[in-house]
Amino acid sequence: MMEYKGYLAGPIDFDPEEKTFSGTVAGLKDVIHFEGSTAEDLERAFRDSIDDYLAYCAERGDEPDKPFNGKILLRTEPELHRKAALRAAAAGISLSQWISQQINTAP
Repeated sequence: MMEYKGYLAGPIDFDPEEKTFSGTVAGLKDVIHFEGSTAEDLERAFRDSIDDYLAYCAERGDEPDKPFNGKILLRTEPELHRKAALRAAAAGISLSQWISQQINTAP
């Protein structure tokens, strides 16, 4: 997976007619698109697109969108919520800490 300045590339597509690879930056409200005809071109376009986006935001005085802010909105069944909260309490940690540990140890 390509990563640059905290931004990650989303799925990469290949157009056999144009013989080009293209993708977008993952996890943003804003759309950042990049493309290239080789892996090197694609990676360079990915970095250049992010740099262009950040420069554009700076020129406008806008805060650039960040891919992840560390907040997860989670909706689940009440019984599963209860089970997780009880396990967190038994471990002596917050529910957020317990969920983070579960994600971190997942294969």
